[in-house]
Amino acid sequence: MKILETRDLKKYYGKGDTQVKALDGVDLSIEEGEFTAVVGTSGSGKSTLLHMLGGLDYATGGTVTVAGKKIFELGENDLTIFRRRQIGFVFQSYNLVPILSVHENIVLPLELDGRSVDKAYFKDIVKTLGLESKLDNLPGQLSGGQQQRVAIARALITKPAIILADEPTGNLDSKTTQEVLGLLKLTGEQFHQTIVMITHNEALAQLCDRVIHIEDGRIADDREVRS
Repeated sequence: MKILETRDLKKYYGKGDTQVKALDGVDLSIEEGEFTAVVGTSGSGKSTLLHMLGGLDYATGGTVTVAGKKIFELGENDLTIFRRRQIGFVFQSYNLVPILSVHENIVLPLELDGRSVDKAYFKDIVKTLGLESKLDNLPGQLSGGQQQRVAIARALITKPAIILADEPTGNLDSKTTQEVLGLLKLTGEQFHQTIVMITHNEALAQLCDRVIHIEDGRIADDREVRS
């Protein structure tokens, strides 16, 4: 089932001779359960694309449809609610709340939405990510890899339609990078989660199901990875 789709997606900055076309007519379709890497150099448009897919910024033109909803047609408040419920984010900088425990950070999106925690699902996520002994710790007491595991757990807890990961291993050493990417892939398979990961690392991208290359705001190549 198609979970995400863009049609003629554009994001322009400036006008006239100084205009920058960060995205210039991107058509993209993601199926449920796919783990897709979007690869590009700095300035290629890959991070802008992620911001558009997540409704973090508005497009100049075109549409983004997530779980059947054209997100740019939603009002600001409705978009915030939709994003909280249907889109999970994993950022390079983790974005954990430093004064909250690991447990509190994971369930925060549910609490903000006034929803109760599915305790069995919470337990499954925590076990899969190896966080059982860290639930009472503060983020500052964890390694970078452990903090990113918490961020992944937080992204999963709402059972979103899609998870968007923006350079999720950018602050990690090579060993921890492989570990975190393996956990992302494992959680995607175990919880049948759709994941789109932005990266500049071609080797990491090859561990995904599908690799999309973006250059100058356009898709240059889109292929499945053969295992």
